[in-house]
Parts: sequence; structure tokens; C-alpha cells
Amino acid sequence: ARFNKPDAEIVDHYTYCILGDGCQMEGIAQEACSLAGHWGLGKLIALYDDNHISIDGDTAIAFTESVDLRFEALGWHVIWVKNGNTGYDEIRAAIKEAQSVKDKPTLIKVTTTIGFGSPNKSNSYSVHGSALGSKEVEATRQNLGWPYEPFHVPEEVKKHWSRHTPEGASLEAEWTSKFAEYEKKYPTEAAEFKSIITGELPAGWEKALPTYTPETPGDATRNLSQQCLNALAKVLPGLLGGSADLASSNMTLLKMFGDFQKDTPEERNVRFGVREHGMGAICNGIALHSPGLIPYCATFFVFTDYMRGAMRISALSESGVIYVMTHDSIGLGEDGPTHQPIEHLASFRAMPNILMLRPADGNETAGSYKVAVENRKTPSILALSRQKLPNLPGTSIEGVAKGGYTISDNSSGNKPDVILIGTGSELEIAAKAGDELRKEGKSVRVVSFVSWELFEQQSDEYKESVLPADVTARVSIEAGSTFGWHKIVGSKGKAIGIDKFGASAPAGIIYKEYGITAEAVIEAAKSVC
Repeated sequence: ARFNKPDAEIVDHYTYCILGDGCQMEGIAQEACSLAGHWGLGKLIALYDDNHISIDGDTAIAFTESVDLRFEALGWHVIWVKNGNTGYDEIRAAIKEAQSVKDKPTLIKVTTTIGFGSPNKSNSYSVHGSALGSKEVEATRQNLGWPYEPFHVPEEVKKHWSRHTPEGASLEAEWTSKFAEYEKKYPTEAAEFKSIITGELPAGWEKALPTYTPETPGDATRNLSQQCLNALAKVLPGLLGGSADLASSNMTLLKMFGDFQKDTPEERNVRFGVREHGMGAICNGIALHSPGLIPYCATFFVFTDYMRGAMRISALSESGVIYVMTHDSIGLGEDGPTHQPIEHLASFRAMPNILMLRPADGNETAGSYKVAVENRKTPSILALSRQKLPNLPGTSIEGVAKGGYTISDNSSGNKPDVILIGTGSELEIAAKAGDELRKEGKSVRVVSFVSWELFEQQSDEYKESVLPADVTARVSIEAGSTFGWHKIVGSKGKAIGIDKFGASAPAGIIYKEYGITAEAVIEAAKSVC
């Protein structure tokens, strides 16, 4: 929709997937397939291996609905191939029919026998998750009339498949020639397309990120996030995304674009509806499709519980999705404990290959986006505030890339008496506590610890320069679980946080009730100095 022209079609591929009975039972399939039908994804073709067997036995014990009717209700075109074991021509014909349906995705239900050819184990759950065994393999070979040794590829099979090699080379050469002509006629579109398919970001893209000073009026980091997204959308042709029915609260709308819909597929605001799990999985697919596609998706931070499976797949599959997670703490206030994340920061810090970022103000929000865009093989989570936060002296875009860095220090090159460490909305509290302690004659270093993972990537020398080993007087403050913080503050330091569920109250009141205050930091600092 964005790049094809009446005289030049350069994007013409289909997307195929294979799924089974278990996939059909999972809720994520309903979420994703509902959206596919709504969007009319005519180039999506799913082949359903309809063998009626899952690990516990025949699917009749738990799964008896009409999949055909369900998919038709979801807006899919449905084809049934009744002989999936040997009906190769039927399958070929079904795929051709699916390709001809332009306005709907297609489900090809292919009825098969699991373990086809095995005389003793076919059509049973015993062949679902276990190898046949040497005796049954031999029996199956005899039953199928397969005379060849294990792993031998017969010459006629090799010849049949090898014909695709020159065909593929010819098709690629044809496309390359077509794109060369396209590039001459449509240089702007061609440059954007090349950026998307190669992953090479436009030169100087990061200069589009906004910067802030302490004089800039304070704002919620969710609002600052929207400023960053809209700035980046102008310079990153592959940036697109949306929210799980919370765009106006997550602040994720790209104001210069419309909604990605069936009739407007060239637009870049994706309306996922209340489908967090499907949203995360779809963004994984977008990120893995082309290295220059940069998908973001959003919901409240606590609702990562609904999409954690997809987020873990992001980490496992090196899919650089940007997760924009707002309402990041008890600071969201009146929505109460069901909506207030407590253990979530700690849980994602425990997950391999994912960046957990909690920016404190405008510069740190911009820095978090710079990190997220640059890390195409590592997903990023931006935990953003609902409440307004000041733009603090000493924060920087560059500092975020280090994970942890000093924003203020009055020790004049000497060892500070105490190090105060904060993240997100609590960095302001640490900074206020530092100012008060300095009035009492203490030398205080205040450190922003926006990302544990990025800090761990730094050299030992850098880490020592921020958190000297011989300064054991350390206090951390974060409106979340203290789990893991003693790794940072040490056995002699103190971690201020929340190790129980929150409550319903305005942010200021609940912070005071739960001891997330500058006074608590000052008291803790004096106790460890």
C-alpha cells in the first residue's frame, strides 16, 4: 500500500503459517485471527493440520467446536482439504484458491492422520510427542514401501527440488531489475523501502529526538513519550504501532498518520483492541519480517501479565519490539491495586535479553527511545509515569545509554558520604533528599539507574566510577518491589520500595502512606552513613 505503484509492483509476497489443534485452543489465536479477519489480510494463508490429536489424547476430550464456522465468523475464507495425507493436488489447488481471495485471510483445514504410515501408532497421542522407536520406524518403512537407507535422499527427489534453485535465481534477478527502475522513478519511496528491508537507519535520525532543560515545564513521561514517538515517526519510515485499546491513555497516537485499517493499510496507527497477547505476538512478527520495521505496542505496565508470553518470545527470538508501558507504579493512584504494578520491574529485570528502562524525565525518555531504536535484536520496555515529573538537572540522553550515571555530586572528586539511587519518578525524590542532606554538610552522589541491563554492559572501570566499591553507604528508592536491589546497594545499604500490593488513593497520598518520600530517603541515608 505504501510502496507499490500502478507501473511498479515491488511487494507481492504472501505469508504462510502452519498451525495445529493446540494452536486453535489457545486464546492468542482468537486474538490474532480476529484482527486478521477485521483487517482483511488477504495475503495471509494458514494451513491447519486437522488431525484431532493432542498430547492427552483425542481432541474430543476438550475441543469440539466447529473451527470452520468460527473462522468464517471471524471474517476468514475457509477451505477444507479432506485427504491431507496424500492429496497433494488438493492442497495445491487450495493454496491457489487462497491466493485468489484478496480481501480475506484464508484458513485451509487439512485433515490428516498423525503418524501416517505407522501401523501401530498412527492416529494416536503416543506419536504426538515421542519418537516412533527403531522397531516402529522399520515397520513404517515397510508399510510405506520406502526402500532407502535412513537420511538418503533419492536422486529423483533431489532433482525435483533442485529445479527451484535456478527458478529462484531468475526471479530474484527479475525483481532486482524491476527495483532498479523503481528507484529511478521513485527515489524517495525507494530510499524508505531500502531502509525498511535492510535495517539501515537514516543518517542523523537521532537528532529528531526532543531535548529538555530544567526550565522546561514538567510532564508525565507518557506524554513525553508521545513527543518522542511523533518526532521519530517523521524520520523512521519503519516505525509503526499502537495500543491495546488505550491509545489516548498510553499517549501513543502518531498524529501525522491515520489508522491502519482494511481500507487504509498505508497508515501507521495500529488499533489492536483489548488483545494484549495478540498485540505482542503481532509486533514480534512485524519486527522479524524486516530489520527496518520498528514496531511499538502499548498498554498499562501491569497488563504485561497478559502478554508476558509474547514478550518472552521477543527476547528469545531477538525481536526488537518497543513496549511502551504507561502507568508504571502506585503513582497511577485511584485505579487501585489491580492496576498498580509492584513486582513487574523486578520480573523483567530477571528476563534475559530484554531492556527494562524507567526514565525519570524528558531527556531520559528521549534517551530510552534512542536505545530502543538502536537495539534491533533486543526488545525494550519503557515504564512511563502517569503523574507529572520535573525535568531534572544533570539528566541526559547520553546517560541513559550507560544504564546508570551520576546526575549530581558535591564530593569534589573525593569519596561521597552516601550514594542515593533512584529510577523513574523516584529519581526526583532522591535528588530532593540529596539537596537536604547537603544542607546538613553531607557529600552526596545522586545516581539515575534507568536500566540495570545497560549498566551491566559497561566496563568495570565505568561501573566503579559510578558506584565505587568502597562506598557502602547506599540508598535506593523505587516505587516497586525491592527484590534484587540489594545487589546494587549491598548488604550495608538500604532499599526503599514496596513489597506489598498498593491501594486506591491519589499519587501524593499513596506515596506518603507507603514511605516513598524524600524524608524516608534522608532517614535511611543517615542510618547507613
